Amino acid sequence: MAPEQRKRLKFIGCEILFREACYLAATSPHHIDIEFLRKGLHDLETGDMQTMIQQAIDAVRPDDRYDAILLGYARCNDGVAGLKAGDIPLVIPRAHDCITLFFGSRDAYREYFDENPGTYYMTTGWIERGDYDPSGKSFQQQPLPGGHPGVLEKLGLGDSYEEMVEKYGKDNADYIVASMGNWRSHYSKVLYIKMGVCDETHFIATAEERARENEWKLEVRDGDPSLLARLLGGQWDDDFLVVQPGQRIAARNDEQILSAE
Repeated sequence: MAPEQRKRLKFIGCEILFREACYLAATSPHHIDIEFLRKGLHDLETGDMQTMIQQAIDAVRPDDRYDAILLGYARCNDGVAGLKAGDIPLVIPRAHDCITLFFGSRDAYREYFDENPGTYYMTTGWIERGDYDPSGKSFQQQPLPGGHPGVLEKLGLGDSYEEMVEKYGKDNADYIVASMGNWRSHYSKVLYIKMGVCDETHFIATAEERARENEWKLEVRDGDPSLLARLLGGQWDDDFLVVQPGQRIAARNDEQILSAE
């Protein structure tokens, strides 16, 4: 049997996948150049997220001779809907959100999700690339590329607690914090997904601390990198959408999740 043809690939993905994507790119048989975009694009309005990713796609030059551009994203609140392939095909997993990439398949994530409502998911990327504040005293987001305001900022909730006090008075600031802080009541457990690409002792300890701070249970579970591995390994079956030059990504309300048009 002839050896598989070596591909030249460009990966553009969310930085929460940093450790896993770098490891899998290093072990892939293909030549892969990697670019990460800031965590938090899903916090932008749909059109703003789409604009940021499209700019990264359009910046890839045809003379770099890539066989495909791999997108390390999922449907993500329709933030990828409308993305257009230029001269180079796009490849993206058929998944509702990026947590699927840590479970290895849509079915595995769906089964866990259905059986474990109220779960807050964490990985190395969510911890070291995040801006988690267990005190609920700050909703300040890290600046996003291009100066795009996040959803909280557009709602006027992008200020620190101290800034809210200065703007609205202490009573009003406390009310805003208490109201927004109710997001914690929707969760009862932290699931730390262990991907095995590094020593995760520190990350698990951080997840344990955050579970304790919020009076949640903690579960540590081995993840499954196979879906992400197939993306970077060039094994694009029905779990992936291949968008040919000139086509756009469209969202679907069925098992396909995404299609090209």
